[in-house]
Amino acid sequence: MKTVSLDRQQTLVQWVSQATGISTFGVKVRLLGNDLHILCEGTDCPQRWHTLSDLLQALQQTDLDSLTSEEQSPIYQVLVYGRKKGSHHPQWCHRVYLNQLDRHLEQVQQAMLVEAEKTQLPGGALIVSNESLARQGNPDAIARYLSENLSSLGVAVQVKSLPHNAKSKSQKIVNRLWIFCQSSYSPDATLLAEPVAQKLRHLKLAGYEDAIIVSQVRGEIDPDWRLRVDLTPPETMLKEWARWGDVQAIARLLTEVLSDLKIAVQASLKEFTLHIFCTPAVDPAKTAPAPEKELCLQIILSQLEAIAPQGILAAAIYGQKTGEQQPAWVDWLSLPSAKHPALATSTLALGSTGDEPAIVFLLERLLNPDMDWRLKTGGIRVLLLRKGDLLHVMCDAPNCPTRQQVASKVTQFVRQLNIPDLFGVRVYGRRAGDNQPVWHHGFDFAQRHRLVPEATPEFAATAEYFSELVTNETDEPILRPDLTTQEVQSFVTEVAQDWIETAHKKVKKLLVGTQLFAEPNHSIDQNPDEQGFLASLVWVALGLILTIQSDWMLGYVLTRTVSNSLKRNSALSSQASLTSGEDPNQRTTAFFTSNNNIKSTQGRNSGFNASGFTQNDVASSEKLPAAPLKAKASATAILLAARSQMPSFNARQLDEQFALYKQRLATNGKPPDILIIGSSRALRGVDPVALSKALTTQGYRQVDIFNFGVNGATAQVVDLIIRQVLEPSELPKLIIWADGSRAFNSGREDITFNAIAASKGYQQVLQRATKPVISDQPPQQQINSAQKAKIKNETLDLNSYQVANDWLNQAVIGISASYQHRDQIKTLLQKQLSHLPFSNNNQQVTVQLTNDLEEDNSLQAVDFDGFLPLSIRFNPATYYQKYARVSGSYDNDYKSFQLKGNQDAALQSLLEFTKSQKISLVFVNTPLTADYLDPVRTKYEQEFQQYMLNVSTTNTNFIYRDLSQIWLKANEYFSDPSHLNRYGAYEVSKKLAVDPMIPWIFK
Repeated sequence: MKTVSLDRQQTLVQWVSQATGISTFGVKVRLLGNDLHILCEGTDCPQRWHTLSDLLQALQQTDLDSLTSEEQSPIYQVLVYGRKKGSHHPQWCHRVYLNQLDRHLEQVQQAMLVEAEKTQLPGGALIVSNESLARQGNPDAIARYLSENLSSLGVAVQVKSLPHNAKSKSQKIVNRLWIFCQSSYSPDATLLAEPVAQKLRHLKLAGYEDAIIVSQVRGEIDPDWRLRVDLTPPETMLKEWARWGDVQAIARLLTEVLSDLKIAVQASLKEFTLHIFCTPAVDPAKTAPAPEKELCLQIILSQLEAIAPQGILAAAIYGQKTGEQQPAWVDWLSLPSAKHPALATSTLALGSTGDEPAIVFLLERLLNPDMDWRLKTGGIRVLLLRKGDLLHVMCDAPNCPTRQQVASKVTQFVRQLNIPDLFGVRVYGRRAGDNQPVWHHGFDFAQRHRLVPEATPEFAATAEYFSELVTNETDEPILRPDLTTQEVQSFVTEVAQDWIETAHKKVKKLLVGTQLFAEPNHSIDQNPDEQGFLASLVWVALGLILTIQSDWMLGYVLTRTVSNSLKRNSALSSQASLTSGEDPNQRTTAFFTSNNNIKSTQGRNSGFNASGFTQNDVASSEKLPAAPLKAKASATAILLAARSQMPSFNARQLDEQFALYKQRLATNGKPPDILIIGSSRALRGVDPVALSKALTTQGYRQVDIFNFGVNGATAQVVDLIIRQVLEPSELPKLIIWADGSRAFNSGREDITFNAIAASKGYQQVLQRATKPVISDQPPQQQINSAQKAKIKNETLDLNSYQVANDWLNQAVIGISASYQHRDQIKTLLQKQLSHLPFSNNNQQVTVQLTNDLEEDNSLQAVDFDGFLPLSIRFNPATYYQKYARVSGSYDNDYKSFQLKGNQDAALQSLLEFTKSQKISLVFVNTPLTADYLDPVRTKYEQEFQQYMLNVSTTNTNFIYRDLSQIWLKANEYFSDPSHLNRYGAYEVSKKLAVDPMIPWIFK
């Protein structure tokens, strides 16, 4: 209950005191909802009509809302009370409607004349009720009408009428009623839902399709709850049901039409014939004759022809006297269903064939056995959606129907219909106006074999629901569940102790064998463990000293070697420039005088011509900006994948990316903010570190991004990962899919997906999808806290080891003199070893094999964000000396290019899933080079462009961004003709961060 503030209350008291002449001590006010209560008291009870006359005249000249705060709801009516001081109950009470002050004043004046003359004069002004005014559809009148009941609960009401597109195909614009309820507390929706719905439907408003009631607590921004009330007139509801052959609805319509003739109607259905009995409506003496035959036949026939009930071929009409068994007359009528075959099929038979409108009527009739309750409140509404071999049924009402009330009825009825190719039903319940269900129930009629889980229907688009709908046997941990933290710690302790003891014995034996040391005197009581520890410390210190000295010596030698080499190259370069007459600063080539170096270098790198000159490649010498490199995660990914309970997908990179992603989830306890997915073009083309940094400059903080790119991933593979491999609770609200047209080519063989489909991991995913769902659990997915803690503990040891290892690596890098030049040390050692006799013959082969192995390893060396940073820069002059130039006509990725097929089906399934989960899906067509886009590929790219534009215009949660031709000549941003390097990934990430079309929304 809310009253006006102290200052406003004093202002209202003073205003009432001045208007009525009553002392301020005798005036009390209280604002409750939209009602202002004024209590006037004195030694003698104030005179009713004189007090009201003064008060009404003051009300005509004063705006009450100006006397209250701006946050207060408007005042619709004033209730004035009069009593004697010391009395607990008022002697009189009068209700004043502020929109009818003139009529109230006229009524008061008439009453004062009556009181003065002591005569009983009839008449006076007629006060029109708020209900009568509300029936005209005026929003203010509707607000006053509702406040009569809600103000007593402390709920203030405001009503607005806004245009709304009708749900019918006529595209008619109708009005929607918006009712805003404000209170100082949160009223229970179940307490207000049905009473408010009944009062609104009782008005029988014309021109309104529905009403939306929004409840909000004062001072809060977000509404507490909302409710939708169906304002479809009762007559329209009856006609809809009568159209499907509902006998009770037909009888009510006929009774309403014949009520003016005082004729009552009863009806029953036998097979395809409707039997209608007409009797006198009021005949207590049972002497009234039977209703007139011709009049009844004319009215009933016109009504039945207009209704054209489904499945009713004829009607037998009887005229009877009250209390008699034999009819006075009988007649037979043929109905439209007998002439039109489409109307001859019964509603139940239509439902058995899968006709959705017929099923909706049958279910609504089943769930609304009380016709009066449905007409008063709107009843339980049924929404239907068929998805493959599943039927989704949403039931909503002003108060959410209980699971016990509808679930078993709907399941049993749908099963009895025996609809072809229907193997399961999902039933949901919610309050009318909500977007998500409160509960759900599922039942499968037979074993279902599906390759993918069923998609979430639009009327229940929540991640919680979908995670319940597609249940899993277990939430499998990343690491072995049979090892506890204590077991791991004890194992490590035992291994360390054994290692120390073994090392101590070996060192001791070695020192004694040199005869420089002797066995200790056994008479001296010393701790052997302490001796072993001290001896190990000594040797560790010696090893560290030797390592540091070696590092310093290598750094010194390397520095002298590099400086001497630079001096020789500078001298040779100057000499060459003077000979040719060119400016040395303008030279873009360098001359190497060593023939041996030229030969071996050409064997490894085809960037030199026959004269030993480098190709003209200015871009390769430029320093391009890029995000800093992160630690490689190859070893960790291999270990995680090996210890995972999920079987392999026959794709090593998918296994390792999946393991890294699971570790990220276990570490953070939540999915990342953004997930990047796609083929190798995504794996190399979007840098999570660069994108996160660019978003930080845009005002977003702590954006967590993971790159789930997999080499060769097509649309089918991406769909598999998002909808089946990962759980809905493991997905972020924004997914960036970076790829190109060849991922959508349904004409070629999908080698990657076929390999995954033949794996044990895929079979386990199918087992989760094909398991029968019989669930009565609420849609809010709850994770077992003990299991979650277990996963966290299992990954704790591995994470601590990795952190310690990274810290040690960084510490060594900081103090090492040779680490930064380890490549030069390797080259220097190779040069020295190349002069040995046994290495000359196999030098070129060894170098080539080493480079190939390094290149293969680099393809797997992703960082802990799943990103593969490549520093290679694409140079057409050298690239095509090593790799053949393949035109689009002979490219297997574009073989039999077509966009319609299995890849398109995978995209549509993914779009439905992301829409149901409220996940924004952004597709980025990554950049390509001009060398790659030959005429054939350009033609296919144009087809793909049009295809993606059509998809983006028909799906609101799908955004398409085309970057394919922004850097056709910028080869320095590519590692090959169709893949970006880390510098290109850095620039693409910056472009995406400032793209206004991408919904960067984070909490």
